[in-house]
Amino acid sequence: MDVLKRRSIPWRSLVAKLCGVWLCVAASGGCMKWDYGTMEEFTLADSGLFITNEGNFQYGNATLSFYDPATRQVENSIFYRSNGFKLGDVAQSMTIRNDVGWVVVNNSHVIFAIDLATAREVGRITGLTSPRYIHFLSDEKAYVTQIWDNRIFIVNPRRYEITGYIECPGMSMESGSTEQMVQYGKYLFVNCWSYQNRILKIDTETDSVVDELQVGIQPTSLVLDRNNLLWTITDGGYEGSPYGYEAPSLYCIDPETMHVVRQFTFSLGDAPSEIQLNGAGDTLYWINRDIWRMPVEARSLPTQPFIAYQDTKYYGLTVDPSNGDVYVADAIDYQQQGIVYRYAADGELIDRFYVGIIPGAFCWKQ
Repeated sequence: MDVLKRRSIPWRSLVAKLCGVWLCVAASGGCMKWDYGTMEEFTLADSGLFITNEGNFQYGNATLSFYDPATRQVENSIFYRSNGFKLGDVAQSMTIRNDVGWVVVNNSHVIFAIDLATAREVGRITGLTSPRYIHFLSDEKAYVTQIWDNRIFIVNPRRYEITGYIECPGMSMESGSTEQMVQYGKYLFVNCWSYQNRILKIDTETDSVVDELQVGIQPTSLVLDRNNLLWTITDGGYEGSPYGYEAPSLYCIDPETMHVVRQFTFSLGDAPSEIQLNGAGDTLYWINRDIWRMPVEARSLPTQPFIAYQDTKYYGLTVDPSNGDVYVADAIDYQQQGIVYRYAADGELIDRFYVGIIPGAFCWKQ
């Protein structure tokens, strides 16, 4: 069984379980050994796209790439080249705050803070269980979601310290899973993905869960549109899953009332994921074998894909907030260098470039 094919099974859940079995926890220093090499001097463009390449679980071959849309030049392995040591095991996501990039490395239990021009490390947060995403509330407070943990960690980014936890109700250490975060006013919303079916609402002033909404099995991602409505998409689980198996759905949610405004149901066996918005917040994009898009005002799912399936492994997705170009990550066979395809807003292929192994997430530097 190929545990990396998340389109057919939730491989990240399995990865988390394996890590739990092997007891690669933060207290023991993680699963990664830091091997040091030569440090390289270079300067990245003022704007562009960071790509986190997950690498293979337990191989410690995650990398970070950077693409300049203006020159169509890509720089690969920039973290290793700049710092002289590998990024770690499973690069999950990246966020930018105040000219600092925060790279979340899941199975190495670490978040690196890097200079955006040089990719040089300026600090790190350690002691995390299995971090997924980081969301900033201020310069001195951020939340970090976890898989295989029933807590969201509260950290002080300025001091690179864990300062507290948010206990998530209805979860145990064996079934804990929190993922992407979206803020609306003082409230933060988070989707619970692995063997979960909820959207949590957190009061950021009290650091407590104040409400929740049950949706379908395994909501994979979360965005907030221009109408201040939440969107999440579920993958429906997989056949034989102990948690269940059902037709996936796309949900539109009112964050104030925590009620479903609209629900669009896919076919059983579909595995939609990676819901994204354009810069205007009026058009949704997602992967479901093909690449699809739909206006947020739509009342039915589209019948024709935006980009047709090409017998490959579409794995990551982002939209340039400035011009609407669509970038699609292709994991190919999960073993070799992945490819990122760049399409214009009308669907015309503009560029393609090789990155690292299993390109999974993107982060815009503007």
